[in-house]
Formats: sequence, C-alpha cells, structure tokens
Amino acid sequence: MIDKFNNLFYLTIYLAHFIIVGSYAYQLVFDTKKFLKGRGVDKTATLITRFAGSFMIGIVLMAVYIAFIRSGGLNATWAFFNLVFIINVSILIINFYSLKIDKTGLTRKTKDDGIYAPLILVILSAILCYGLADKIYV
Repeated sequence: MIDKFNNLFYLTIYLAHFIIVGSYAYQLVFDTKKFLKGRGVDKTATLITRFAGSFMIGIVLMAVYIAFIRSGGLNATWAFFNLVFIINVSILIINFYSLKIDKTGLTRKTKDDGIYAPLILVILSAILCYGLADKIYV
C-alpha cells in the first residue's frame, strides 16, 4: 500500500485529505439538521446542503477506489487529482468571497471554517499533485 504512494508521508496526506472531505460529506448528507442548526441556517436549506454533500461522497468513493481497489493504483489518475485540486480552490475562492465580501445570508453563527477547511484541502491536494506526479501523470 505504501508503495502506491511512494512513501508513508503521501499516504498520510491522502488519507487526511479524504477523511476531511468524508467528514464534511457525512455532516452534509446524514447529519444535516445539526450542521444547519450549528450555523444558524433554516431547515429549508436541507436539499441544497445534501446536494453539495453528494458531490463530496462521489469524490470520497473515487478516492477509495483509486487507493484500495483499482488495479493500476494511482497510475494515470491525474484527472482525478487535478479535479479535486480545482474543486478545492474554487470552494476556497467562493467561500472567501461569500464570507468576507458579499456577506449575503451570514448570521452570528457563521464561522470562518468555510475558509480554513478549504485552505487546508487546497494545500493537501497541491502536495498530492506535486508529490505523486511520477505516478499520476504516467
């Protein structure tokens, strides 16, 4: 398993990244009421919240497939890794705009984790794209 990722460092980064994404997916899809209540959002946002979470579930399932099931391992998976990076950057930019510039719909319960979590994911996914380049761009 470690050989697929070149070393333990990249395997750890991979697992950390997709555990974070999986945690958000779980909260958005299966613990929606608590997620919304904790942010002061009305339950009428349930559908769109679960919609967003469903994308995250797809990403996590693909990550599990690539790491643990796919016979080729990480070889030639550049499209997946680059898409994940682009999604993370997009979320970071849009959340920054929403929280710091536009501010539509913000409540006193709105937290800056909408910036910090995507920033961490951008960094982790960039490390993966760079560090696994010898495998994913084959």
